[in-house]
Amino acid sequence: MTQYHIQDVGVFPAFFRFFGDLYTKRVLLSEYSHAVYVCGFDFTVSLLFSRLKGPKEECYMNIRSAKISDAKVICSLINQHAEIDRMLFRSLADIYENLQTFSVVEADGAVVGCCALEIIWADLAEIKSLAVDEAQKGAGIGRMLVEKAVEQAVELGIERVFALTLEPEFFERLGFEVVEKDELPMKVWSDCAKCSKQQNCDEIAVIKSSLVARRS
Repeated sequence: MTQYHIQDVGVFPAFFRFFGDLYTKRVLLSEYSHAVYVCGFDFTVSLLFSRLKGPKEECYMNIRSAKISDAKVICSLINQHAEIDRMLFRSLADIYENLQTFSVVEADGAVVGCCALEIIWADLAEIKSLAVDEAQKGAGIGRMLVEKAVEQAVELGIERVFALTLEPEFFERLGFEVVEKDELPMKVWSDCAKCSKQQNCDEIAVIKSSLVARRS
């Protein structure tokens, strides 16, 4: 189980020396922090305002396989996004039937994100139902879930992982590439019958290949 900890960090940017020693309590320490926090001037300003607002509570995050007790929260997260046409609705019965395919992220014990990895064929799996609580957007939760799904695919010996998404740039930052949808097998489109936009689909196909080769 991977754990992420928000803790005290002292910051002394030269530009703000005349403000005195600047101190904040809201920096997320994780394996992704190198990419997230190299933000220069804008980040320094955000730290200043964080200090003016005062310290906040510490927060713990971990990613794990879903449990029965998570099913209702997973269903709620997915359907909140489905209501604004960001993904397909899924029933609670569907979540229970496919619970073993889901991973979740917890923040202080509450589930704030979910993602499923569904095996399509011997060499192909799909990342589905990637949903993050709106209040937690920008905290790296989506990235955690996608990287966990890719890790699971590698452990299973699956060569390629794909997703159908409205945010291809997010996946491209994680090493996926955009492909034509007709490059994917017909089995992928079984969910299309449930979609109101099946005649005018606006989702983009992205894929990450050669996973097993990279591991070896």
